[in-house]
Amino acid sequence: MQISEEFHGAVLVVTAAGRIDSNTAADLEAVLPARVSDNAATVMDLSAVSYVSSAGLRVLLKGAKIAKSTGHKLSLAGLNPSVQEVFDISGFSTIFTIEPDVEQALAAIG
Repeated sequence: MQISEEFHGAVLVVTAAGRIDSNTAADLEAVLPARVSDNAATVMDLSAVSYVSSAGLRVLLKGAKIAKSTGHKLSLAGLNPSVQEVFDISGFSTIFTIEPDVEQALAAIG
């Protein structure tokens, strides 16, 4: 998995590419919780993610909990249909703000 970061104004966009599974979730965990804690608004771009396992969901949930506890915002963007299905089945779709793409996520954070 590859992770990149870019600011769009005051909003940090963290982009992941590849699979988020038990082999790569630690890479995301090394980045996402700190970024959510340090920035008032973060968008997690998952448009290039082909698979998310329970280990990946755990890291994203950790980011959501940090956002909630700090009053910050974390939005997810660009979930492909198979990743969206994992979120729907697991109930994670109700935990996160999910937008179709980064542009709409940035507009929603506003």
